[in-house]
Amino acid sequence: MTERELDDQVTSWTTPGTAPLVPEVTLLLADDIHRTWSETDEAAPPFWAFAWAGGQALSRFVLDRPELVVGKKVLDLASGSGIVGLAALRAGAASVVASDHDARARVATARNAALNGLTVDVVGDLMTGEGPELDVDVILAGDVFYEQPMARLMLEFLDEATGVGIEVYVGDPGREYLPRRRVEALANYDVPDTTDLEGRSVTPTTVHRLR
Repeated sequence: MTERELDDQVTSWTTPGTAPLVPEVTLLLADDIHRTWSETDEAAPPFWAFAWAGGQALSRFVLDRPELVVGKKVLDLASGSGIVGLAALRAGAASVVASDHDARARVATARNAALNGLTVDVVGDLMTGEGPELDVDVILAGDVFYEQPMARLMLEFLDEATGVGIEVYVGDPGREYLPRRRVEALANYDVPDTTDLEGRSVTPTTVHRLR
């Protein structure tokens, strides 16, 4: 599928809007996960078309604590819609790389950056070597521990990053495979309007630092 075709799909399934916790960032959002998932006809949900709880909490955390990213090079890992990376730029990050294996997510992130008048370097999956060599100060990862294979690969990648002094922050709403013994909780948020995504109207979500 060409980039033009992907772009047409992303824009036809979404409309501009904002996430409840992050009104500073405009995103292309779908209004029904089940219909959008059916239309994409893919094995995984369309993570790029929604503002998930972990990403919202992490974005809010960064916006409220800009000192974490000001003047720094940031990686938005498994970026989905790109909300976290865009929040980092709003908070004063020097640059943001957004990495995702999903081609539609990469298109959506580029579109969302343009909607906000921001510039993001959008690349493939850094965890499997699709992107450039890593050169960042901070890694932000929202809602990435939802299944075991992904969680294992993610933790290996993040361990390498912390081993060379990169700060790692994770937003997570209590997913099963969060490495709870490896993280330090920093802030808690109640993310509203999550019925379609989480099956509950409000989702408690925590931002952690990986130790």
